[in-house]
Amino acid sequence: MPPANRHNPQRAASSQSLYSLREFLAEFPDDEACLTYLWRERHSPDGEHAHCPKCEQERSFKRYATKQQRQSWTCTGCGHHIHPTAGTIFAKSSRPLTDWFYVMFLVSSSRCGVAAKHVERELGVNYKTAWRMLNKVRNELMRQDETPLSGQVEVDSAYVGGQLHEGERSRLRAEGRSNQGPATKERAIVFAAVERKGRIRAAVVGNSREQLAATSAIQGKIHEFVLPRSMVFTDDWGGYNAVERTGRFHFRRVQHSQRVYVSGIDHTNTAEGFFGHFKTDVRGTHHSVSKRWLGSYLNEWVWKWNHRDDDVAMFRRLLTNAATV
Repeated sequence: MPPANRHNPQRAASSQSLYSLREFLAEFPDDEACLTYLWRERHSPDGEHAHCPKCEQERSFKRYATKQQRQSWTCTGCGHHIHPTAGTIFAKSSRPLTDWFYVMFLVSSSRCGVAAKHVERELGVNYKTAWRMLNKVRNELMRQDETPLSGQVEVDSAYVGGQLHEGERSRLRAEGRSNQGPATKERAIVFAAVERKGRIRAAVVGNSREQLAATSAIQGKIHEFVLPRSMVFTDDWGGYNAVERTGRFHFRRVQHSQRVYVSGIDHTNTAEGFFGHFKTDVRGTHHSVSKRWLGSYLNEWVWKWNHRDDDVAMFRRLLTNAATV
């Protein structure tokens, strides 16, 4: 077997990658290549003709170099300018498109999250810029699919937040207050519903100090996330009783309080597995996430989960979303 050509390396057949860094650098080597991609995707498939909103008809457009370095194509009939970045997450940004595209590549190629400090080091930007770019990608390009789930659906909730430190335990003992488990410290509560061998939807529903409000929010999310007549698998937490009594769903309960976690097909292991991966990523990559922005990090994980088995590279899907937002 002849040795591989190091001047023209190929992606290995055994690689799980659908889009490599070398392919990214070859396709988007500079800002002009990124801008041309947006122009073709959003306005002109052939690169020359597009609909002119001023002429109200199909016209020929040309790209002219200007002193203002305008990122636009000009109608040869009336002189109207079309900016491919208008209305996207790239609009009014002083960072080159290559930086934006590379951040999207980093987020899509990493099976864990990407920290803003990592992007800061990679691009040589300040922390605020790196965080803003990641926040735009998570909130605008990784929005959750709002189609309701059906079939066999597991629902569960989890606390997300720091553990009790020994100093806090000591203060509780000094105040004569008991350790009430996860609810002792104020933590965010995340609810998730997942189709077996299908999609997942998740949302932040409150915090441990406001249990009644969180319980009401979870009950509402079940009706929002799951289609009626679906088979719902969950644990024996009392907050689900009101939903079960409505008769809209076929409930199957797992008696976690009696240390029963699997009984035939009755379990919530898929939902709990998602929570385990999400919490590990938050601890390992971000260390701590504010309650205000927890939903955006959750969006990223839900989006990656739902596209984990796609035949199309996640980066391609992010590019498509960026061109349509």
